Amino acid sequence: MPKKYHINTEHIPPRFTPVGKFGIVDFNEDCAGACHHCVKKECIYEIYKKEGIFTREMEGPVHYLYSCMNCLRCVQNCTRAAITRVVNPEFRWLGDDYWKPDIILTLWYQSETGKIPVSGAGYRGKFSGPGFDSMWTDMSEIVRPTRDGIHGREYISTSVDVGRKVPILAFDDKRRTAVDIPPLMELPVPFVLSKPPFGDYSPKMYEAFARAAAVLETQFVLDAADITKNLAKYKKHIAPLVRGAEISKYKKLIRSAAFVELIYDGKMAANIKAIKKINTNAVVSVKIPLDVNSHRTAEKLTDAGVEVIHFTADMHGNIGKGEHPEFIKDNFRRIHTHLVDRGIRDCVTLIAEGGIALPEHMAKMIICGADVVALGIPFLVAIECRMCMNCTRGRACPVDISGVPPESGSKRILNLAAAWRNQLLEVLGAMGIREVRRLRGEFGRAMFYEDLERDTFRKIFSKDKKEKAKL
Repeated sequence: MPKKYHINTEHIPPRFTPVGKFGIVDFNEDCAGACHHCVKKECIYEIYKKEGIFTREMEGPVHYLYSCMNCLRCVQNCTRAAITRVVNPEFRWLGDDYWKPDIILTLWYQSETGKIPVSGAGYRGKFSGPGFDSMWTDMSEIVRPTRDGIHGREYISTSVDVGRKVPILAFDDKRRTAVDIPPLMELPVPFVLSKPPFGDYSPKMYEAFARAAAVLETQFVLDAADITKNLAKYKKHIAPLVRGAEISKYKKLIRSAAFVELIYDGKMAANIKAIKKINTNAVVSVKIPLDVNSHRTAEKLTDAGVEVIHFTADMHGNIGKGEHPEFIKDNFRRIHTHLVDRGIRDCVTLIAEGGIALPEHMAKMIICGADVVALGIPFLVAIECRMCMNCTRGRACPVDISGVPPESGSKRILNLAAAWRNQLLEVLGAMGIREVRRLRGEFGRAMFYEDLERDTFRKIFSKDKKEKAKL
């Protein structure tokens, strides 16, 4: 058995005061001041003690508790009722309707500790909703004690293959392969890093991403124009993103890369051939936005011999504009099913990007047919981004993302990657699946609200009498 893959974690505190969810209103004038055991000192989680230390180290005031577990013990046990808990108004301003404040806070916690967030209060969210919330995964094997990949009782692989596989192997009289075997890359995790769609970009920020990609043994997809000298030592883990007209300009970067991405245009065959002429061992990916005809585009590119297709949605996972845009998971189900029906699904690797905000989204995208997901925003949040969008308005970043130290920044990215991988292991273990490759396209291991609603109510509300008769 090969050596078990592991991501080392380390507690990396934030550089700036985080925005906490809960605020404390402490009415000092009502405090008796005579309690020998103040409820603040008796906090079982030592939150007040930790916040006090954090305040002194940061040399600034901390007005809101960052890691409070919301047990309300201090509120209930204060003899003078001098403590009140409120939601921090600044917390409500984080993110947007999709990247909700709770998601950002969860990503911060994982980036700081490398641990899976667990709350004694249990799950208090919605059980259905738009996007990924309309999909439930199978957990039928969760009761089996041996299904525990995190603690090593069972080996569960998260490795994926990236590249084109030949449908049939043929050998000549001398037992040598009679077909050309295209290059194939194995990644120990089912995700690659990508440049976020927004951010206070800088060479330091890119170095933090590249260092993390090298440790994770995955790839960091970055515009070729942004690859500077400080990234040279990570060249095997940086995938230059180029346009067809730029191939000769970035010949040196392409020659040293193991993975190259090409922006889709009308000259794909010629462009891929030009890249292969420079570096025959590089795996070439084509990056293209998703649309309603992506399943046919995927078929055309696969038939043309494309090794990897990187499909992208917007940061909210939506495809196209309008009142009811299609969501990425539904589009990918159609792409995967179409390629399976054509008998060519294993001839291409599919990468999905857009709207993947939580580790459960990564697992759900793989179920919907993706081989790999590309992550940018979650790792940007890992280095303390607040998604205030100041960078898109020409304003100063409140947490100086461009000045992030590459060493600590990369460690926070690694912490988040470890927490996400561990949660993926939990999902795989709960399903009784021992490798993530088997999760791809397993529609039967999930339930989709849209399908359940259609199958339940179509027989009642359908206006087609023949369809009703069939049902």
